[in-house]
Amino acid sequence: MPKPVARAAARVLLLDAADRVLLFRGGDPAAPERGTWWFTPGGGLDPGESRAEGAARELYEETGLRVAANELGQPVLLRAIEFDFDGTRYAQDEEFFLLRVQAHEVDTAGFTELEVRSVVEHRWWTRAELANTGDAVYPDGLAALLDRVA
Repeated sequence: MPKPVARAAARVLLLDAADRVLLFRGGDPAAPERGTWWFTPGGGLDPGESRAEGAARELYEETGLRVAANELGQPVLLRAIEFDFDGTRYAQDEEFFLLRVQAHEVDTAGFTELEVRSVVEHRWWTRAELANTGDAVYPDGLAALLDRVA
């Protein structure tokens, strides 16, 4: 088995005034049999980007919401994961930032070609919905994490 590709990433826990978190639902276009899962906005860093800069850029590309990197504050979760996506195995170190907004109408016009192929919908979730869903949601334990940091 080939060695995983090392990747640094940053993600955003975006909460609205109703305390709902924005999640995307998508799957692996190279392995549709794996089904779909829900996940936060964010992704891999570009060369030379800080985690906060990458999180702000990804947030804009995926949701249309533009914020300065310094508005994201300190990370609320750091984790290391390994996963397969689009035919590649990744070893990813990622940081999650918390951002509150009054409201935001999601605009996915900035999606990359891969995001267009892999993301099927988005929605705002309450913590109760997260705690009671049978759907796969990443990061694991998101409802409990939000209880701690929000």
